[in-house]
Amino acid sequence: MRSNIHDLRVIRTKESIRQALVDLINEQGFESVTVKDITVRARINRGTFYAHYQDKFDLLTKCEEEIMVDMSRITQQEFPDVIAALETDTQTLTPFSLTVSLFEYLNINSEFMKAVLGPRGDLSFHTKLKEFMWETLYGNNSNAFIKEENSLVPGMYLSAYMGTAIIGVIQQWLESGRQESPQEMARILTTMMANGPFFAAGLKK
Repeated sequence: MRSNIHDLRVIRTKESIRQALVDLINEQGFESVTVKDITVRARINRGTFYAHYQDKFDLLTKCEEEIMVDMSRITQQEFPDVIAALETDTQTLTPFSLTVSLFEYLNINSEFMKAVLGPRGDLSFHTKLKEFMWETLYGNNSNAFIKEENSLVPGMYLSAYMGTAIIGVIQQWLESGRQESPQEMARILTTMMANGPFFAAGLKK
């Protein structure tokens, strides 16, 4: 019982620290944030903070890694359905279940994502996300979704194109206040990624 109570306290403490980080990034930018700022906002002492993180950079890195681990798990679970849909439908308009799940996850974590992807957040996170997409698509492992030898263009360019496009769509959605539902955003992204921008623009039938 004590272990469960302790684990719950740790979870709540980390949530408070993460929320404090998000609020402070929005208010003053990550570069200006100090550990003292975070502990005061989270209402914890410095010892509690250092029991979990080395410094503010370690905190940010671990929060970002948690996001990417979760996104990787969602992708691994649902990517087979994407392949099946592409093999049976030449013009995919129905949103992929994978895309819906990812936008639902991003919606839950929208405050953090908006903060770190914004101009006052972590500019290196864009690069980390692109590297994550490269590993997901072409990673040098048996779970890679796409074999580079089958691609019509070099994998590094395809990955860069897809990564930049997807991150841009996510940023636009977050910055505009998430007016569309995760399901609608999944439909929009699926239409563009599966069929191409010319099709989405109505220039190609």
